[in-house]
Amino acid sequence: MPGYKHPCRYCGEMTEADAAVCHACGKVNPAGDFRCRRCRAPVKEGWKACASCGASLTIPCPKCAEAVFHGDYCPKCGAQLDTKPNGGK
Repeated sequence: MPGYKHPCRYCGEMTEADAAVCHACGKVNPAGDFRCRRCRAPVKEGWKACASCGASLTIPCPKCAEAVFHGDYCPKCGAQLDTKPNGGK
């Protein structure tokens, strides 16, 4: 909803709820729910599988190869993750 700001999930600065990028830290998807790669249902960080379709929510980081939650960035090394189904193919 326009006018309401939310804290960026990465730096904590207030940002628009529908912002694609945080104006303060420059990271993508600063507010709102994470979405399942397959069915786009809202998912929570730490879940192993989507409650709607059962898809795995763990992907390998392209930089450090750790199996991590499919958020936007690797919590281990900070690399941006590819969250498109099938690696964007």
